[in-house]
Amino acid sequence: MNHVSIGTIPALAVLGPTASGKSALGLWMADQGFPIEIISLDSALVFRDMNIGTAKPTPQELALVPHHLIDLITPSDTFSAAEFVVQCHALIADIRARGKVPVILGGTMMYYKTLISGMDDLPAANPEIRQAIEQQALEQGWPAIHARLAEVDPLTAQRLKPNDSQRLQRALEVFQITGQPLSSFHQRDQQADLQIPTLAIEPSDRSVLHKRIESRFLNMLEQGLVEEVIELRHNYVLDDSMPSMRCVGYRQVWEHLHGHCTRQEMIDRGVAATRQLAKRQITWLRSTSNKEVVDPLQSNWLQTVKPWIKNQIEALLP
Repeated sequence: MNHVSIGTIPALAVLGPTASGKSALGLWMADQGFPIEIISLDSALVFRDMNIGTAKPTPQELALVPHHLIDLITPSDTFSAAEFVVQCHALIADIRARGKVPVILGGTMMYYKTLISGMDDLPAANPEIRQAIEQQALEQGWPAIHARLAEVDPLTAQRLKPNDSQRLQRALEVFQITGQPLSSFHQRDQQADLQIPTLAIEPSDRSVLHKRIESRFLNMLEQGLVEEVIELRHNYVLDDSMPSMRCVGYRQVWEHLHGHCTRQEMIDRGVAATRQLAKRQITWLRSTSNKEVVDPLQSNWLQTVKPWIKNQIEALLP
């Protein structure tokens, strides 16, 4: 039996921006005979009935290799980073008990950061305070809420946009519950971070990734993304503030269905928003240390990274 050093998560992480080839790599690893199971690191895949816009694995792909943390909740529900960490650790133990290696694969970097750095001791949500903040925003507008936050927590206000209602509400809520700014909870000792063998998929040519993103979004529309959102609105009680409808792609289709933009504007906004998401993911990845980097635009990139994957999996086998 191989031993994992103290402070190391006994799993392999595969991270990358949207449309970079993460899912293809996971399926290829299984097809190569590596004894793996995949734990999804994707905040959109947790929602049931949201298949097209999330590029959810097909039944055939799910049959090739087990996937976890997919189709957990309805689009009306929420799933936090803390819940991800709890379920992820339980899955790691279960997968290793089956003699397999857990591969944490996806692009929700907040989940990854919470997994290795832990949770700040933040208070639970308070429905009464949230409702009061929402009422104030309804009367005064979210920019006024942003200005109020700037008075009590300038550091957090500086990094949030005046219309970022979800995060503004949470930041002000934390201050009203604790009397402390949200920024004070994030001053962590980075020396305490856990380690996890991490493969970062980083495309060398941003323009190629942008073309992939546009092509994929158009393909999702051809597959019926608009019809999928119509069906979701029919089957669930939803609004545009819910995490499910704030997902890239779904948000733009929602705006189109409510008459806020034309179909072409929806396409332009959806592609632009996905490109911005990829930019943030790449920026975060490039600031991350202790990783193996592979360029998915190389013609032989899978074979290039195969020796590293093989070594890591052999070291992680229970």
